Amino acid sequence: MTMEEISFTDLMASSIHDMKNSVNVQVHALEQIANEARDRGDLQAFESLVVVIAQAHRMNANLIQLLSLYKFGKSIYPLDIAEQSVADVIEEALLQTRSVAEFKGIGVEVSCEPHCYWYFDRDLIAGVLLNALNKALNYTLDKIRVVGEVTDGLLILRVEDNGPGYPGHMLFSDTGTLNKGVNFFSGSTGLGFYFSSQVARLHQNQGRSGSLTIKNGGAYGGGCFVLSLP
Repeated sequence: MTMEEISFTDLMASSIHDMKNSVNVQVHALEQIANEARDRGDLQAFESLVVVIAQAHRMNANLIQLLSLYKFGKSIYPLDIAEQSVADVIEEALLQTRSVAEFKGIGVEVSCEPHCYWYFDRDLIAGVLLNALNKALNYTLDKIRVVGEVTDGLLILRVEDNGPGYPGHMLFSDTGTLNKGVNFFSGSTGLGFYFSSQVARLHQNQGRSGSLTIKNGGAYGGGCFVLSLP
């Protein structure tokens, strides 16, 4: 293949893949340094590194989302819809944010029956939940609630917080019932919402497609990230 035959998006995807690998190496190194600092009792260094590691994880998640969107656009993503334990997928996402939540003193409540199972792509939905949790960690005061439940033939995944709520320009619904003024590609939160919305739409069953809603309210009166899967 000549340089003329390589598209700009292909070059970008290759570069993003290299960056993702580099970030992974840095994250592992930072985590090792942080653990060593904690073991020797240097809590100040440990706490500072936790903040840096959280941002590195967020960057890594963004790069994975970009690669996934590239594959969606090329129709080459290996979508793997299979029966999954909803509680296990929630726990998997929580594990990746636990150190940050503990450092910030944020309590996390999970409401999901252990026998709740549904059909979806595990990696994609775990990525959507991680994206929602990262946003909640930024907006919340000190509480996050994660809900997984089946209602009216849909799996509903909710991530709620007790913060001030999402600003008006971030409110969004695939059904068009909320503010359509959101611009997915302007601002620091656009990529995650766009990725989550596309993941929702990839999940289809009997003529129904998944949907994403960003609103305010919920059990804590703050932001609500709601994913619905048929």
